[in-house]
Amino acid sequence: MIGFIGSVFSPWYRWSGRKNPQNHVCINVATYGPGGRFTMTDRGQSALRQSETKFEVGPSSMRWENDQLIIDINEMSSPPLINRIKGQIRVTPSALTRVELALTDDGAHIWRPFAPRSHIEVDIDRPGWQWSGEGYFDANFGTRALEEDFSYWTWGRYPTANGATCFYDATRRDGSELAAAFSFDAKGTGKSIPLPPKAPMRRSLWAVKRETRGDPGKPARQVQSMLDAPFYSRSAVETTLNGETVTGVHEALDLTRFRSALLKPMLAVRVPRRSRWTFD
Repeated sequence: MIGFIGSVFSPWYRWSGRKNPQNHVCINVATYGPGGRFTMTDRGQSALRQSETKFEVGPSSMRWENDQLIIDINEMSSPPLINRIKGQIRVTPSALTRVELALTDDGAHIWRPFAPRSHIEVDIDRPGWQWSGEGYFDANFGTRALEEDFSYWTWGRYPTANGATCFYDATRRDGSELAAAFSFDAKGTGKSIPLPPKAPMRRSLWAVKRETRGDPGKPARQVQSMLDAPFYSRSAVETTLNGETVTGVHEALDLTRFRSALLKPMLAVRVPRRSRWTFD
């Protein structure tokens, strides 16, 4: 799940000229497997409330209580499977990091891996939609549209025996490349590490190019499809790092495709606009 102020993948935000990010807010939820659902309602400014410890978007919210991030979900999924997704997610970081990565030289895009390793508990109000296990919490900040500065990127986060390893690779529109790798220990201490070679993967169902990193000569493979779109792929990927076989979350984003005006009406079906909201 993702919380947005300025919903970067919303066609409504793009059509508005991206002048007021607070008028395009969203808590996006995706569940996977049989009966999986997708919610991404673009809401207006009246649906946004913020404090130092709480972020509310209409009927859903995130809040810090002690050392836990508690996320309350109350959303409607988009077509073709329209119904309510209601429940709670609890994220307990093993530690919080101070790592910050500028994705462009001028700092217009920033990645913050706040908690590369966390324990999560999921309780959705449907039989069998309860789960606990490994998770993470990170954030991206930006002052320009992603498609203005990037044509393609991949990101991966892999839990390891000693902590977690993250890779960020991107091709900027000016032709320059971003290639970064970080490892984090259980206490949240992060450090830049040498880049393993790229490990090619099969393209997604929408033929989005995908690659991650891993030990020389070791292939990477998808073990679970999570989300497929014409410009975006999210999946569970297995790769090898320092001889250890690891499985983590991988994303690939084709921003050349995302720039297409033809894509925006398609997205509007999956990302409905609800401009008005009144808190009780």
